[in-house]
Amino acid sequence: MVDRDIVTHLPAGDFGNCFTFVRNSTISPFDPPPAKPREIFGWCCYDFANSAFTTIIITVVFSVYFMGVVAEGDARGPGWWGTALAVSQLLVIIVSPLVGVLADVTARKKVYLMSTAVVCSLATLGLYFAGAGDIWLALGLVVIANMAFSLGENLCASFLPEISNAENVGRISGYGWSFGYLGGLLSLVLALLIIDSGSGRVPWTFAMTGAFFLLASLPTLILRERARPRKLAVGATYLKLGWGQLAGMTRELPRHRTLMIFFISMLLFMAGLTAVVAFASVFATEVLHMTQTEIIKLFVVLQLAGVAGAYVFGVMQDRTGPRFALAISLVQWIAVCVWAAFCTTKFEFYIIGALAGSAMGSLQSGARAVVAMLTPAGRSGEFFGYWGFMGKLAAIIGQPIFGWIAVYHGYQLAILANGGFFALGLVVLLTIRIRPRVGGIPVG
Repeated sequence: MVDRDIVTHLPAGDFGNCFTFVRNSTISPFDPPPAKPREIFGWCCYDFANSAFTTIIITVVFSVYFMGVVAEGDARGPGWWGTALAVSQLLVIIVSPLVGVLADVTARKKVYLMSTAVVCSLATLGLYFAGAGDIWLALGLVVIANMAFSLGENLCASFLPEISNAENVGRISGYGWSFGYLGGLLSLVLALLIIDSGSGRVPWTFAMTGAFFLLASLPTLILRERARPRKLAVGATYLKLGWGQLAGMTRELPRHRTLMIFFISMLLFMAGLTAVVAFASVFATEVLHMTQTEIIKLFVVLQLAGVAGAYVFGVMQDRTGPRFALAISLVQWIAVCVWAAFCTTKFEFYIIGALAGSAMGSLQSGARAVVAMLTPAGRSGEFFGYWGFMGKLAAIIGQPIFGWIAVYHGYQLAILANGGFFALGLVVLLTIRIRPRVGGIPVG
């Protein structure tokens, strides 16, 4: 027998004073079934698609193209690059609460997710037209594209609690990151083919990346909207809800102590990780004098290692718990930063790249899975909004710090300082115990 629908007022911290919605007190035949494998595949395809953007634009090709061609070798290039990426994340912090509330209240997360894919793809296509001296055009398009990419990350991650459970969340998150590395790998192969086809072909890799993102994200349409639309209370607005969520974060997170401390750890280690993503190829070019082809081959190695790392650490997390797996990954990152700071040969850097790739996949996958495990039931959009906030704040901290240290003090000191972020994140992580939730209630 199924109980009748009842009107439920959300508790404080879950927009309780802003709107009410209808839900069932027991399982209803109208509730959607658990996610099918094809839905999980569709979800993973978004990671497959958007990894082309971070791989080609932020990390491997356009970052180097910006320094050498667009900025015409100006010594301030690393600072400009890091600052532009930080600005894009600041804008995400400003608008993501509104986007998250709109997605949750209207139960249209998939619509907003696919909209960010379109915007990022078009802005990336526009980079084809950025040539020598077009600094502001290039940085403006990067800000728009990276902003859309980051909003999409939040929305994609908010589906994870709906398509997983406490027993398989690590594996499913790992599948997503593994698919992402495969997407990055394919985009690298395509970029290498384009660049090797003749001189002056580098801008075509940006057009390819925009098209790749848009087409590869289409299977994400398989995802189902499991949430139900909610009705706003009288006098409430989406803008008020969005800003209320951001303002209320300082009140809400202390009620979830473990998650709050984990977010602090994540803020620190993600500051280091975002800087690595933004400057790895620039370092390889300017310090080790690697060619564009060599850098692409390096990142092919990194992507393959990332696939293995995301999967292996995802399985490890489900068997040993997330803290142990994340701690190993952070120790590996500290070693990578110290070794890279004193690296003098291209061969060494290939080995470092493999270590970094495996650690990168595990760190990102593990962090997303931990948030999914600790998120209260029915509040995935809200808490993944916090997850997104911390990730974006990390980029605002890590990328410009690395860039301007490199400008004024050199890359060696910048890399060592970056390793400090991973070390501090590890120290904070080791102070907590991470226990999954079932039905929103902590276990154990």
